[in-house]
Amino acid sequence: MLLQGPIWAGLLLSSALASKVAPDTENDATKLVPVEDVLVEIPGVDPPVEVHQVFLTVQDLATRKESPRHTQEKNVLLGRLDRGHGTWGPNHPRHRLLDSLYGFQNYFDRNMEDLNRLKKLYKNVSRQQKKLVESTIQYSSKFSKVEHLLAENHRLCQRIVDTALDFYGVERSELDDHIKTAEKNGKVAEKVSVSQALKHVVRDWSAEGLGERKDAFPCLLETLDGLFPDREGAKGLAKILLPGAGLGRLGHELSGLGGFEITSNEWSMYMNVMYRFLEEHTATAAESVYPFVDYWSHHVSNADMLRKVSFPDTPVNGSAVLLVEGDFTTVFQDKAGYFDAIVTHFFIDTARNIISYFDTIHKLLPPGGYWINFGPLLYGTAPFVQLSLEEIIAVAEAMGFELLDTPDKWGGLTTEGGKVRGWEAVYGFNERALTKNAYQSQFWIARKRA
Repeated sequence: MLLQGPIWAGLLLSSALASKVAPDTENDATKLVPVEDVLVEIPGVDPPVEVHQVFLTVQDLATRKESPRHTQEKNVLLGRLDRGHGTWGPNHPRHRLLDSLYGFQNYFDRNMEDLNRLKKLYKNVSRQQKKLVESTIQYSSKFSKVEHLLAENHRLCQRIVDTALDFYGVERSELDDHIKTAEKNGKVAEKVSVSQALKHVVRDWSAEGLGERKDAFPCLLETLDGLFPDREGAKGLAKILLPGAGLGRLGHELSGLGGFEITSNEWSMYMNVMYRFLEEHTATAAESVYPFVDYWSHHVSNADMLRKVSFPDTPVNGSAVLLVEGDFTTVFQDKAGYFDAIVTHFFIDTARNIISYFDTIHKLLPPGGYWINFGPLLYGTAPFVQLSLEEIIAVAEAMGFELLDTPDKWGGLTTEGGKVRGWEAVYGFNERALTKNAYQSQFWIARKRA
């Protein structure tokens, strides 16, 4: 009998096997550690089993644990997702969930529409020009390679859909009916949001995203660590909320400091569906995606465009962070004064009504609680109000926030005599691209007055 890894350690762990697992002291046993070929005696199995490679870490074994907080929130979430909860329509949580699954389900078809358009455009190149291009770089072969990798991404998307159906308790037949109705009404599957969710995997959960994470995370982690030096003392865990958390890496990094109770919040169902996949598929570098295959601009080489990115770069411990899905301004109605700090990381400019964001932040913090911001002011489509930085500070102070001094290591002061600092942060997903998208992100710490 031959078993090949990776295998759940619980099946095979014996003293002989365990003695061959050495912790990675450099990274707190979070990396995969290979176990060499061994013979393991399992009760009831004769002869001993030959194990060729087992990969495990302490974190891998802990990721399946679910806290009472997680169980309670999932029950609340499933209640909000019930068709009988609220008014059924495009903004109903279940409708938005099904729309996102429609997008993932149709990933290949939607991207093939673009690829076929490019093939058609190539026909406009003259025969003589084509002869040159094909003999030199075999341009047509690029279409075939892209199609193959789109199919690979599509297989990942189908697994994302399957994981979501299981997590949210949705039958496949319900999704099929939703898709049929959408197509009958002329609604096409969303493409851009699915692509963005896959690219966010690179930013949040791959080694390639480390550079972008380093632009913001050290500032926020060091700030929170300093604000709550005694968080594991008599007062208990410091409660931190991260709205607009995307795929949640910041919350997991913060959890790793210890002494924090982390709550993430995200509105986008595309992000939430992707995150549920990460929660379920936790092993380091076990998954892969071709995130840049759907965009033909700004590449040094075809190899860059068509490269594979493995994820996650560290085990995802779902029990370390609680994700609360939904609208930041409404899902925490019963949490007035609950959080010790709220971190708005690349978030406040996403508001339709930024004043509602400020109202919610003020409500959820107790007197003395902290609002920490890091991000740009890139307003979206049709916001009700668009404030300059000076206007934001004026409104925040009028609401009862006091801005605190911050270390000059996090950038120069944006305004003379002010307390907000500017720090360049890249936001582009692709570290090898021939373009750079960066913001002069604004960092501040505000304390709610008593």
